[in-house]
Amino acid sequence: MCILVSMGGICFGYDTGQISGFLEMENFLYNFADTRDPEYEFSWRRSGLIVGMLSIGTLFGALVSAPIANHRRIGRKYSICGWCIVFIIGNIIQIASTYPRWYEMMIGRIISGFSIGGLSVMVPMYQGESSPAHIRGAIVCCYQLFITIGILLANLINFGTEGIHNTASWRIVLGIGFLWAIILGLGILCFPESPRFDYRHGKHDQARKSIAAFHGVDGNHRVVNDTMKDLAKKLQEEEVGAEDRKWSEVFTGPRMRYRILLGMAIQMFQQLTGMNYFMYYGTTIFASVGIQNSFVTQIILGAVNVVCTFPGLYMVEKFGRRKCLTIGALWMSACFLVFASMGQFKLGDPEGETNQTAGYVMIVFACLFIAAFASTWGPMAWACVAEMYPGRYRSQAISYCSASNWFWNFYLAFFTPLITDKIRFAYGYVFAACNLVAALIVYFFLIESNGKSLEEIDTMYLLHVPPRKSSGWVAPEGEDLVTAERVMREKQGKKGSQQEGEDTFVENRD
Repeated sequence: MCILVSMGGICFGYDTGQISGFLEMENFLYNFADTRDPEYEFSWRRSGLIVGMLSIGTLFGALVSAPIANHRRIGRKYSICGWCIVFIIGNIIQIASTYPRWYEMMIGRIISGFSIGGLSVMVPMYQGESSPAHIRGAIVCCYQLFITIGILLANLINFGTEGIHNTASWRIVLGIGFLWAIILGLGILCFPESPRFDYRHGKHDQARKSIAAFHGVDGNHRVVNDTMKDLAKKLQEEEVGAEDRKWSEVFTGPRMRYRILLGMAIQMFQQLTGMNYFMYYGTTIFASVGIQNSFVTQIILGAVNVVCTFPGLYMVEKFGRRKCLTIGALWMSACFLVFASMGQFKLGDPEGETNQTAGYVMIVFACLFIAAFASTWGPMAWACVAEMYPGRYRSQAISYCSASNWFWNFYLAFFTPLITDKIRFAYGYVFAACNLVAALIVYFFLIESNGKSLEEIDTMYLLHVPPRKSSGWVAPEGEDLVTAERVMREKQGKKGSQQEGEDTFVENRD
């Protein structure tokens, strides 16, 4: 599961890496650039549309993925397979794009983005619902690891084909993209459905078998029995009054508005860290600092991204989510301050000459920034949103969080060329400030979920466990836990934030 299901990340990362190189390829410019005199160039509008419209597709894909995944005949497993088919269709349209119909490339990217948005919800959800608690963070983080691998693979293939002086220079890169979707789409059929999805739809025996298989133990092992008991308890609570509930309850359920806003903020700031500033426009940025072959620089950045994601898989379980995300955001803020200052004040002189030394310093701090992102915010943001929601609302809540990620992804992809044209490297100061805000949000609002089951994490939010004290929280047992949850639900009911079904549940428990 860790390797194959994470192939959804390669689809995303490969698409991100390939478009960065396409914008500098001679034949791609010849076919689709809108400025042709004195040389082929993209205006900020067209480059923003070609790059950024993928994120519009991903936004809508993320939003529609939840009802599809919740359908009892489809579920998580077959949703992943279906989104792979959509990705292949989008790639076919991109490969078929011809001069001068640049909008065909844009439409193909929108359709591919539709798939990537769906996978960005389904992959972390499937991994989060299926993984053992003690390694869940590392497994979900593998989604981001495979995103970085996809980016690096695209960078390497771009470097190998950019010397070709016909459409093969970019069509070969697109054609190889079919491989990742085919592997994931066929491979997921060999895996069981998410055990939590099966249990919620009455397939208790199948859920027990899946839990045992994912934990690598016998079906009667204590961890399997404990998990089944937790699932039964949570499902019983959620089903009381279910017939009277509306779709809007995802926002009005116990502490759901808080959790959804927090999850959307985490995904928003994952984008506003500034990582895709380098990933989408890396070759263009480093061409402007005087590096002769900016494709090589992009490969270096991609390699740093991959290598530094591996420590993140260890850190997420060793040090927890809160500490890593806070320190990572502060580190990235400092790197952007140096990067922006060097670019704004040292890179160019009044005569228009480029300071090569300043350019190299910028690359070093770009690498340091990527190292911080790859080991903290890159993988751990996905782990956090995959963990913080109860089963009843999980697919809808994660879809909203992913939609937040893709909205800001589109913003950066579309407007970055315009903003950098106006304020150049001072744009980095914006990202530095965003990273400071991100550190504060994590420190004051995010509960530490390391080592806790999904059901225990839900209880922590219900009990209003203070985020700064959440690392040492121990779950109450037996009647103590029942009483604590009942008291919190009574408080929710008095505030008017619970629906009638929840109030009835509290009365029945009394």
